[in-house]
Amino acid sequence: MPSGPPPAPPDALRAAAVALLNLTGLGLGYLLVRRWIPFAVCLAVTTVLLLVALPADADGVPGSVPAGYAVFLLLAAVHGAYVGLRTRLVWPGRRPVALVLGVVLLAVPVGGALWYDSARDEAVERALLARLDAADKRVDIAAEKDFAVAESDYRDALAVYRDLAVHHSGSRAAARVPARMRTYYKTVAAAYGDQDYCTAVEPLKYLRTVPNSMPRDQLGTLTHWPDDRLATSLYECGADGLTAGTDWVPQFGYLLDTFPGSEQAAKIVPAVDAAEKRTAKAVAGKDPCGAVERLRSLNTQIIQLSNGSAAESAGLTGVAGRADRSGDAGEYACGVKQYRDGDFAKAQQTMRQFVTDNPHDGNRDRARKIAIGAEVAQTLPAAGGKLPTTASGGGISVTVRNDSPDEITVLYTGPVTGSFTLGPCGSCKAYSFTSSLLPGWEPCGDSGKKYPQHTISLPPGTTYFVHKPKNDTTATPGSDTAKLRYGYIYTECAYTTQSLGSTY
Repeated sequence: MPSGPPPAPPDALRAAAVALLNLTGLGLGYLLVRRWIPFAVCLAVTTVLLLVALPADADGVPGSVPAGYAVFLLLAAVHGAYVGLRTRLVWPGRRPVALVLGVVLLAVPVGGALWYDSARDEAVERALLARLDAADKRVDIAAEKDFAVAESDYRDALAVYRDLAVHHSGSRAAARVPARMRTYYKTVAAAYGDQDYCTAVEPLKYLRTVPNSMPRDQLGTLTHWPDDRLATSLYECGADGLTAGTDWVPQFGYLLDTFPGSEQAAKIVPAVDAAEKRTAKAVAGKDPCGAVERLRSLNTQIIQLSNGSAAESAGLTGVAGRADRSGDAGEYACGVKQYRDGDFAKAQQTMRQFVTDNPHDGNRDRARKIAIGAEVAQTLPAAGGKLPTTASGGGISVTVRNDSPDEITVLYTGPVTGSFTLGPCGSCKAYSFTSSLLPGWEPCGDSGKKYPQHTISLPPGTTYFVHKPKNDTTATPGSDTAKLRYGYIYTECAYTTQSLGSTY
């Protein structure tokens, strides 16, 4: 008995039908020729492929997997054609029907591949939308922080928007980027909306850099959206600093450099001019010294700004000159205030500076007298009870003699204020401190000496005298308080004592 049915005569049409059925990936060609092991292998390989590829995600499967599967199907088709060439079909009996069935069933792997590509594309879209949402959340979180801290978050979100727009331009996520950018700009510049202009400056500067990395077709009108807002913020922040007396030069300088022809830049000179006038007017107020200090600072700041901006230098230089002159003139009021407040050292310094700075001012003579009175009051505080006047002369003669080897300066204040210098006494020496304690000791008492002397005429009342070596700033000044009355001739004697290296 034969072991099996005899081989069928070769049939190319049957071989093609088996090959096509094997290309379905289900091994149907092997099923129709009763090759059970190859049939099982085909089913197993296809099942593994489905387990690996499904569900479809954005990453898909490695390229080697579909390539390997395609090679496997091709081998199955070739082997199936070889087997089907001499093996009869179990079903259908007619070869054309099997061939048509194979062609129809090829729609299964082709349709599956198309469906998988569509599912993978949808997974990619969902992944891109998830990236977009994550970037949006990062912007929302950054909005709760100071810009200096949040800038890195804003940059990271911008990098996501750019990647979506440039590398995934046809995606649904990319289509939403322009709207997201409008929200992004408003969020970054939120301080401007709150009229917190100084805080808004840095975020708006940052937004002007966004077009360097973002395609302009994604920005549209946002490309120049920050410009006017930044110009306004720079002006308002600088104007606030100008009013408050803080540093305003960086804001105005940046405005003039970046937007020289803007409406905001045109307001800088008038604003600085108004600030100088307000400050100069304050010299006559309760704090003239503070006003003078602000004028000095204003002058320095205006010069600094004008040096950096040729476009506005002429107008700014004129304001700076007026601020300088106002500060010089205001020194007199400041010195008077310091004197009346008992700050005699500062009053002396201020009035001396005023005399130097204002050689033609009508208050110069009195300022010189006030400086003298302030110096006397540093040794005799009671001398500072009244502000010195420009009065001079009187009916009482007072002679001051110099019984010391040093040239001395004599200062006096009271109803009349003044000073003069006496030359040294060539035959005089400094007294020891102990000799000045001996009974009968009296300076200027040697009738044989020719003491340098000077006589002045003073009105009655209390006059305070201070005399000191002209070139010895370490010596302790001598002092005297004289109550002058008519009918007397008064003398003052200046002398020097030394003790343990100290001079008096």
